[in-house]
Amino acid sequence: MTLRSVLKGSGSALPLRRVDNAELADKVETSDEWIVERTGIRSRHIAADGETTATLATEACRKALEAAGLQPGDIDLIVLATATPDQTFPSSATKVQALLGIDDCIAFDVHAVCTGFLYALSVADAMLRGGNARRALVIGSETFSRILDWNDRTTCVLFGDGAGAIVLEAEAGEAGILSTRLHADGRHNGLLYVDGGPSTTGTVGKLRMKGREVFRHAVVNLAEVLSEVLGAAGLTPDDVDWVVPHQANARILDATARKLGLPAEKVIVTVDRHANTSAASVPLALDTAIRDGRIQRGDLLVLEAMGGGFTWGAAAVRY
Repeated sequence: MTLRSVLKGSGSALPLRRVDNAELADKVETSDEWIVERTGIRSRHIAADGETTATLATEACRKALEAAGLQPGDIDLIVLATATPDQTFPSSATKVQALLGIDDCIAFDVHAVCTGFLYALSVADAMLRGGNARRALVIGSETFSRILDWNDRTTCVLFGDGAGAIVLEAEAGEAGILSTRLHADGRHNGLLYVDGGPSTTGTVGKLRMKGREVFRHAVVNLAEVLSEVLGAAGLTPDDVDWVVPHQANARILDATARKLGLPAEKVIVTVDRHANTSAASVPLALDTAIRDGRIQRGDLLVLEAMGGGFTWGAAAVRY
């Protein structure tokens, strides 16, 4: 039988502080109605001092390991997707490794912004099927609040902090990752970026975005890559039980589903309570739907995301 990377458990973590739209409206010129109408977002979680990308990732990993019935020592690969690492180096994955008490395993970060979890999933899948590891933690974790311009109402209302993680194990069978497809087009750097970096300004910088242009590219790119990944697995939209998308904007989720002819009821939506958590959004939404019972064993899932770069990608997974 075919060796696949099987999803054994999931977990997620959110900062303790929840910030609703009304609280933001006290700080910048905006309103709950304006935010909800344009994005579908009603609240987000913001990391406090001591809550970091690595600590949130570690909490999510512990829950994923518990769900999988495994111990940290059972893991031999950690791939962490983030655009907001704790330090320039070493990787946040190695911090998670240490916090989990794992003495030795492969551990590294992947940086593809909002598509990061899909990139990390694809890399881990290839390594597991190639025999480089048997069990992996694949993580998306972000503290985007640390790179927001809180005076820019067009961006600061869109993002939140959080982490999601899954355990993958190489097994022969029908379940697991069926196909992945990844893309990037660096010509669109100026539409979604951070205006700083170690090699340029020597500063962290702040997030900048041209929202209308990003929206237009997102709807087209996501619909195309979902068709690609289903075609690669020999599937059609009718085979899909659940779409687990990057939670950027409710209107993007609706438009993408319509392009594929998928009913809105098949799309997992958490953007209303989590906002855009970049690389964390797909695993956060995935864990939410697994834990509330919507996603069941045997279901066919398609995961998709697009982010700065531009990067975009999708995966078909038999849960």
